[in-house]
Amino acid sequence: MITYFYWITVIAMALGIVYLIGYKNEEWKMALIAAAVVMVIGFAAYYFHFQQVFVKRYGGVMSISVPDDEVHLAATWKDDNLWIENYNPETNTCHFREYSRGNLLQGQVTIKNCNPLLRQHIPDTNR
Repeated sequence: MITYFYWITVIAMALGIVYLIGYKNEEWKMALIAAAVVMVIGFAAYYFHFQQVFVKRYGGVMSISVPDDEVHLAATWKDDNLWIENYNPETNTCHFREYSRGNLLQGQVTIKNCNPLLRQHIPDTNR
C-alpha cells in the first residue's frame, strides 16, 4: 500500500509542476523538463533507497525470481538488505544471495556439498 502511495505522490508532483509551470505560466518546455526530472529522481530514490525499506518496514511490494535450476529454501533480512537462500541440486551447492538497495552491493556466499533436502535421522533422546 505504501508503494502505491509513494508513486501517487511522485506522479501528483510531476502533474502539479506541469500544471503550475506549463498551464499557468505558458512555459510548456520547462514544465515537461521539470516533470521528467521529478519522475527520474522519484524512480531513482525508489529503486536505490525506498523499495526494500518499504517492503521490510511498511509492507510494500517487491518481486524476486528464483533461478530455474535452483530450489528456494529461505529468506531473511539483515538490516535493510534481503538475503535469499537457494539450493542447486545439480551442483549440490547452497547459494546465499544479498539483494541490497539498488542491487549495487550484492554479496553471495556459496556452500559446497550442501544438501538441505536430504532427510537425516535424528535420534530420539527423550526415551
